Amino acid sequence: MKKQIPNFLTLLNLVSGFIAIILIMQGNLRLSVWFLTASLIFDFGDGLAARLLDAYSDIGLQLDSLADMVSFGVAPGLIMYQLILSAEGADSIAMYLQYIPVLIPAFSGLRLARFNIDKAQSDHFRGLPTPGNAFFIISLVFAGEYGESQLIDNLVNSRIVLSFLTVLFSTLMITGIPMFSFKFRHLRFKGNELRIVFLGSSVLLIAGAGFASLPLIIIIYIIVSIIWALIS
Repeated sequence: MKKQIPNFLTLLNLVSGFIAIILIMQGNLRLSVWFLTASLIFDFGDGLAARLLDAYSDIGLQLDSLADMVSFGVAPGLIMYQLILSAEGADSIAMYLQYIPVLIPAFSGLRLARFNIDKAQSDHFRGLPTPGNAFFIISLVFAGEYGESQLIDNLVNSRIVLSFLTVLFSTLMITGIPMFSFKFRHLRFKGNELRIVFLGSSVLLIAGAGFASLPLIIIIYIIVSIIWALIS
């Protein structure tokens, strides 16, 4: 029975992602990002449960990728499509820019397929993980809806900026840049120093600066990962 717990959490990830897609199609981005946040939590939880319970399975591996494709590939792509569609600027090429988000599900699929066959990605990732890219996209919505940052408002309201960010972060997913993972194999501090310090710092940043700080977290994650790779 315990071996089904990670798979159950993965299915919750998938269901949350599907509900988010329905909400996005209805134009309710504010509520959709909460369901995608739930997907992120379930995705973290299924991996943690699998490691703590030693409940690995081939079905779980494939199911996880399929759920991630829905929640962190298709759903964020639709969010970015809606953001670009409703943003301002570049009116003469707006009809072309709105299709740039197709890169998100396309590169997410490539990223996930490569992860499944690359056994070297155990304590780190090669390229930005799909949940990280999804986190950045939904953080733009959170910051725009709940934050009080003129900078974020300008970013979310610019078709050119959003299109550039889409290309940049989609490309990061398929690069070979090492990124540290959040795979906790145990709950002790030793061996998880970087993960715990980063998560703790992120919580403090959010507590101090609010939702407007969310997009900054993934940028810091990328920078810290590069520095970590260079010194380790």
